[in-house]
Amino acid sequence: MADRPVLITAVAARTAFGRDGTRLRAEGFAGVPAFGPVTRFDTEGRRTRHAATLPGAPALVDELVGVINEVYTGPGSTVPLLLAVHADAGNQALAAEVAARTGVLGVSRVYTGACVAATSAVADAATMIATGRAERVLVAAGYLVEPSTFALFDAGRALARDGRVRPFSAGRQGMLLGDGVAAVLLESNGSNPVARLVGWSRAGDAYHVCKPRPDGKGLARAIAGALDRADLSTSDIGYVNANGTGTEFNDAAEVAALRLAGLDRVPVSSTKSVHGHALEASGLVELVATVQALNSGALPVNSGYLGADPACDLDLVVDVPRRAYIEYALTVNAAFGGANTALLVGAA
Repeated sequence: MADRPVLITAVAARTAFGRDGTRLRAEGFAGVPAFGPVTRFDTEGRRTRHAATLPGAPALVDELVGVINEVYTGPGSTVPLLLAVHADAGNQALAAEVAARTGVLGVSRVYTGACVAATSAVADAATMIATGRAERVLVAAGYLVEPSTFALFDAGRALARDGRVRPFSAGRQGMLLGDGVAAVLLESNGSNPVARLVGWSRAGDAYHVCKPRPDGKGLARAIAGALDRADLSTSDIGYVNANGTGTEFNDAAEVAALRLAGLDRVPVSSTKSVHGHALEASGLVELVATVQALNSGALPVNSGYLGADPACDLDLVVDVPRRAYIEYALTVNAAFGGANTALLVGAA
């Protein structure tokens, strides 16, 4: 029996641009960065003092409840909730509170697999629907910049000292953290889907606990798996939302992966260049951005670009959004430990 279709029927995202996801599309796609000095905790003595944060003192549970309520309108009914958050001893309690406050009665599952946590949850949700184990699945993810992880990345010299993220650019100095909370509803049927999830895949390369495999073979294998599941070729892909952290070795390894996959001549950008790295939630924020690109006919700018790096020879979207009405787009993510994911999204 053929797999059932997987429809994306609703999406929502909150970033430093605000709680209205249209601002991510309007300002973020134009390349306007949301980075600024961190004010929610003391950064005295840190190499870097910038991140992309929501105003005030947001609480993760409140933000998760907010985005879920934007996409899920069936409180009191049974729907699985797959939740991607930063690893913490209180995560099961967090999931239970989110479910109780949103009226989600189904089984909940928590994902903490670093920067592919959210996309791993999406892949599992899609498999549940495609194989008939669920009619619909709710996926949510959230990360808010906090002092311990900020200190860890700062001490590891991974954060950009110039306060900008410049993926694939000459002169890039590293990543910056960013708030990100998102939710998507996947269904087997829907009268008004916003997009289709046509392919998904995961692959591990087990190269190093934190360094990327330089030849990109693990990520390339994930991309090939997503294309194979969708029965598509590289010529069908009109845009790649890259992992694009802005670090020297990660960006170069990703370019190697895209080259191996035959996608280095497809338009590419990384929206982390404007909203920062939301760790476990990044993949879901970027899936929302990819859906927005499909529906708006505009490809987001790869912000912060200073000039060409010979190791990153890609068709980058720079300066202004590129007008392009495309049928399929790919969003990819990679994480510590050699974990890689690829999600292939089709226009509704």
